[in-house]
Amino acid sequence: MKTVQFTLQSTGRSQLIDITARVQEMVTASGIREGLCTIFIPHTTAAVTINEDADPDVIRDFLYELDKIVPWQDGYRHMEGNSAAHLKSSLIGVSEQIIIEDSRLMLGTWQGIYFCEFDGPRTRRVLVRIDSSDFSTRNTAAA
Repeated sequence: MKTVQFTLQSTGRSQLIDITARVQEMVTASGIREGLCTIFIPHTTAAVTINEDADPDVIRDFLYELDKIVPWQDGYRHMEGNSAAHLKSSLIGVSEQIIIEDSRLMLGTWQGIYFCEFDGPRTRRVLVRIDSSDFSTRNTAAA
């Protein structure tokens, strides 16, 4: 299957946005029953992660601790003033891959997919590729 994308708008400098439902909708719409879903963030100051989606304090703690590890002001030389955002993006990573089984993302009970904004607010793109490992689906699509 080809890569599809959606955009989102962040509202803060640092923010985690739950994108689980949007990605699951794309998996469902693809018609693929078995395979892999890859999520890629084409930005150098944003990332994607999988983390707990039941308690909002986890997200608050995540951002709080990340700011302690990579402070906004620390003598950086990058002239744009967003070196911390670049570092956080590299630390967290710009892609995740999730197994698809029975047309469902195989996330754990408490897991959700989060877009990570580190230099907002901005309009951002999220790229999603859904690949089939089901030969009958792949052959049907090629026909």
